[in-house]
Amino acid sequence: MFHMPRMESSGIDLRDLRVLDALIREGSITRAAVSLETTQPAISKLLARLRLRFDDPLFVRRGSGVQPTARAVEMAAQVRALLEMADRLWQERLPFDPTKSEKTFSLLLTDVGMVRFLPPLVARLAELAPRIQLRAIPLDSRHFAVKLESGEADLALGALPRAAGHLRRQRLYSDGYTSVVRRNHPRPAAVRTRRGFVEEKHVLVTASETGHAAHLETQRVLTRAIARTNILLQVPSFIAGAIVASQTDGVATLPANLAAIVAEPLGMTVFRTPVILPRIEIAQYWHERYHRDPAHRWLRSITVDLFGSRA
Repeated sequence: MFHMPRMESSGIDLRDLRVLDALIREGSITRAAVSLETTQPAISKLLARLRLRFDDPLFVRRGSGVQPTARAVEMAAQVRALLEMADRLWQERLPFDPTKSEKTFSLLLTDVGMVRFLPPLVARLAELAPRIQLRAIPLDSRHFAVKLESGEADLALGALPRAAGHLRRQRLYSDGYTSVVRRNHPRPAAVRTRRGFVEEKHVLVTASETGHAAHLETQRVLTRAIARTNILLQVPSFIAGAIVASQTDGVATLPANLAAIVAEPLGMTVFRTPVILPRIEIAQYWHERYHRDPAHRWLRSITVDLFGSRA
């Protein structure tokens, strides 16, 4: 039998629209009843109600069938469009196909995140989803939750200890710190000892709410250990700090994963920082609104596969 959920608006529901559409298509109450898997009396009853609602016969007898009135013909295209829209709403969502998608994903990243995450992600997407594009947005830890909620950004990647509790979070890995100096540094052995380290000139990366908020505790430990007169430069960017250190005698202390990436191209030596520093937890963050979205889930699975569970 023909059953349709009621979605009423001004006395008209989807069942009424189905009947109108079937009568227009079939030109027969009998055939309309068959196509809707209901009975002729049920169709006739609904048609009588619709005639009262529209103050129009809607269909008139023509031989063994029925013919739409001018009013019914006028409504036909609108009725079909409404039914097609309703059908799309009821249909099960199609699975996301990354090989065909031309979607652009937007990622909130610090300068470290752009170096750490983007090259592997770009390479993996070129392999699996060549039409998908990435867009990097500078991460401001004060406002990133709003960008995730609005859809301006899909994911935030990094260490965000003050992330709003309503955001979804998935741990990727834990990172520590190492220090770097240029390869022809004049005191390569002494700088590896605690005494030599604190006596060197340092390029100190400072924490900020617009980026490296999680770095604040590390900054405090380093500034307690290093005399103010030994601070060569304070800079809010790890990348800038590494570049300055590569061209001076300064020491830069960086997240270990970043140091491993930039040391070779910048001609630097990496060594264990002889001061005990806290570790940072790297995670991906997203809003509940997009948690079940197939494309979003696919992207999160890629980031976990590339970066998950690494020390």
